[in-house]
Amino acid sequence: MTIEIYVSTDIETDGPIPGPHSMLSIGSAAYTPDKELIATFSANLKPLPGSKGHPTTMKWWSENPDAWSACQTNPKPAAEIMQSYHSWIIALPGQPVFVGYPAAFDFMFVYWYLLRFVGDSPFKHSSLDIRSYAMAFLKRNYWDSGKQNLPPEWLEEMPLTHVALDDAIQQGQLFCNLLQNNLQREQ
Repeated sequence: MTIEIYVSTDIETDGPIPGPHSMLSIGSAAYTPDKELIATFSANLKPLPGSKGHPTTMKWWSENPDAWSACQTNPKPAAEIMQSYHSWIIALPGQPVFVGYPAAFDFMFVYWYLLRFVGDSPFKHSSLDIRSYAMAFLKRNYWDSGKQNLPPEWLEEMPLTHVALDDAIQQGQLFCNLLQNNLQREQ
């Protein structure tokens, strides 16, 4: 049986969709099912040629200067970063599973960038959304399954910094706590 490696991923962008807007930063934390952090990846990307920041997103960045500064440090071309990221994913010691919070947003950018700059996604077409998983586990509706309504023991003492790797680690810990609770329930 192949072990699954849960690749908790967070990105920062300058707008709501890839193409017209750019992914500025990517952070991934790879976890085994028993919550062992086995590898991390973090990089800042140069904006796509011809893209521009969305006014609403850029307003948010202006209100979060520390996070903006973090994603502007030492950016590299997207093609270079995505090739390195692809290599990092396929070197993981198991089947990678994309994990996000929210997966729909982060996966959309990561998948688009991987296909655009590498031509392949090791994640295929799949991603796992932590909030949806929590909803099913807790038997609640979606809007009552956000972080503010989760059991405190699932949440680690890490602030949400909007620095991609920090947030990927935090949500990876949350996912592993949820996974362990789910596995214990089944026993």
